[in-house]
Amino acid sequence: MNPLDRIARVRLSSVYLPLDAPVSDAKVLTGRQRPMTEVAFLFAEITTEGGLEGLGFSYSKRAGGPGQYAHACELAPDLIGEDANDIPRLWEKLAWAGASVGRGGLAVQAIAAFDIALWDLKARRAGLPLAKLLGAHRDSVRCYNTSGGFLHAPIERVLENAAAALERGIGGIKIKVGQPDGRADLARVRAARERLGADVPLMVDANQQWDRPAAARMGRALEEFGLVWIEEPLDAHDHAGHAALATALDTPVATGEMLSSVAEHAELLRAGVDVLQPDAPRIGGITPFLRLAALAEHHRVQLAPHFAMEIHLHLAAAYGQEPWVEHFEWLEPLFEERLEIRDGRMLVPDRPGLGLTPSERASAWTAERREFR
Repeated sequence: MNPLDRIARVRLSSVYLPLDAPVSDAKVLTGRQRPMTEVAFLFAEITTEGGLEGLGFSYSKRAGGPGQYAHACELAPDLIGEDANDIPRLWEKLAWAGASVGRGGLAVQAIAAFDIALWDLKARRAGLPLAKLLGAHRDSVRCYNTSGGFLHAPIERVLENAAAALERGIGGIKIKVGQPDGRADLARVRAARERLGADVPLMVDANQQWDRPAAARMGRALEEFGLVWIEEPLDAHDHAGHAALATALDTPVATGEMLSSVAEHAELLRAGVDVLQPDAPRIGGITPFLRLAALAEHHRVQLAPHFAMEIHLHLAAAYGQEPWVEHFEWLEPLFEERLEIRDGRMLVPDRPGLGLTPSERASAWTAERREFR
């Protein structure tokens, strides 16, 4: 090992990003969750003896932020003195260090921040954007907006948001459904399709709020709108139900964002799904995401990673089949840089690594910070 590649310092930060207004999807309208007012982030900054640096992050919505940070603080000392090049080995080391809390959920979401930071460091050292280090298939990825389509906003506001997104250059629009009254959902989708026209890619997301009979009825009723996909029509762990629905409908069925391990995704792929929506921070970082992407490509499944476009743009660019990436502007205040969007596509930045620098506002929103040497 080159002594300069030894990890000399790990800095962890617990950051709470406030949202401009409380956000509601179907889980709120059905009484299962409260409106979301903030997103908790776990940032990891890793520095080698040679002065190379990498930045990674994980996140949690509504609950789990303090737990992720606490578990990361338990794991961080195990990285000191290690070779930053050995990313898969270090993932396994951290997983075994926290084996008593499992290999999914919060346990791997804490590891994700370290893993992403190590990949960022490796790409920076090579002087390449992460997508290029991984082996890009394209320099831009189709993108669609979700943040303007939540259920707390009346349909006219949603349509205004959609028009602004398309004007900005975003290529597709996703709106939330899954309300207690399915007729309200259908009216919302009809209004969107009529306003956007037949050529704009349109997706809907039910956020797991239908049972199998309701999903079948709503899926059939939604066929006329020519949707790109129906997202999470069923409980995220109902693999058989999603597979059966995908077989029954012409409209593709998408799911996967709530799964927190490669093993869970592998089970979903075996059952059958049209569009896979993994989330790198939720499944443990880039190392497990790459394993999952290879498996998904083997199954010839379309890929549309969930949230965290700042990370997923690079991973989607390295996927063999043409993917989608999800546009949320929520994270933009955390970083100095902005991603460029043009002609319906998000452009891979030419900056090394992820191409991200924490902003001053991120420091102001930091609740806790610890450094390990």
